[in-house]
Amino acid sequence: MTNSFHYKASEIVSIFDTLTLTPSNLDVIKARDVWEISKQGEGNVVAVLDTGVDSDHQNLTRNIIGGYNFSDDDKGDPTIFEDYAGHGTHVAGIIAAYQDNSRGIFGVAPKSKLLILKVMNRHGMGSYKSITEAINYAIDWRGPNGEKVNVINMSLGGPAPNEKLHTAIKKARQKGISLVAAAGNEGDGNPNSFERSYPGFYQEVIQVGSVNKDLQPSVFSNSNVNIDFVAPGENVYSTHLDNKFVKLTGTSMAAPYIAGSVALILNMIEHENQSMIPYFIYHYLLTHARELNYSIHSVGNGLVQLTSANKLTLMTTYPHSKFGRSLKKTH
Repeated sequence: MTNSFHYKASEIVSIFDTLTLTPSNLDVIKARDVWEISKQGEGNVVAVLDTGVDSDHQNLTRNIIGGYNFSDDDKGDPTIFEDYAGHGTHVAGIIAAYQDNSRGIFGVAPKSKLLILKVMNRHGMGSYKSITEAINYAIDWRGPNGEKVNVINMSLGGPAPNEKLHTAIKKARQKGISLVAAAGNEGDGNPNSFERSYPGFYQEVIQVGSVNKDLQPSVFSNSNVNIDFVAPGENVYSTHLDNKFVKLTGTSMAAPYIAGSVALILNMIEHENQSMIPYFIYHYLLTHARELNYSIHSVGNGLVQLTSANKLTLMTTYPHSKFGRSLKKTH
């Protein structure tokens, strides 16, 4: 199974026909504090590498800008990127759901666009080949008005490194794309017992762990030396199949909170130098993160926080240090 990857989220307990709420997790990360200055992510595209999407969901359809199927569902037809598992639809909603006639929920960046790249089938399984192809596709993709992918979200993981996947990740980052991935759900609650999941463990990727409503590390959330940040990952409400809603738990739910945050941050920073954007994004996240009093192996640099302070003149100078982990706080 070393050439495959998957997602692992909680069992569905309740499905809701309708919801009318703004998830409290948006305020946990202070997303709404920056909605005005960030234009709710308008103009930015998040590629969602997952199980596809319910393309008819009324809280998502307006923001779906395109898609491609890299899985073996529908006999591999590249034009059919429908979600038969629900996982990708849930992730997409956390990033960019918008209320329609006061029905449904808001995502972190409700005016951003979603490029749906289906890399896992209805059973939640995929190959490193499919995710590598999807990343390369995202790099070269152009929208109807010349849009480019700004962020890639990968709420998935496999147990082993893969050279071709790593090469694609490094290429994407060099092109100015920020990559975000779930840390994985194989944790045992011991911060010194390390669990690795790829692509999250790669240094070029922002690896996201989960915390509960009390901002404690989730027991299931992987711990390792490369955790970057944490976000809410337990009992998260979002969009589901058949125009419905569901509550799920997992680091798969935490990662899109940061992917959506990146879509907001992009509208709050200067980014003339395309290749430097991932550095600027990471520096913003690092500078504003709320430090949590737990091991850095569990929470990394802390809880992602958004603020309109310093409309990032701080981005004009950047320390000449290694991307990501060398910037990590110690405590």
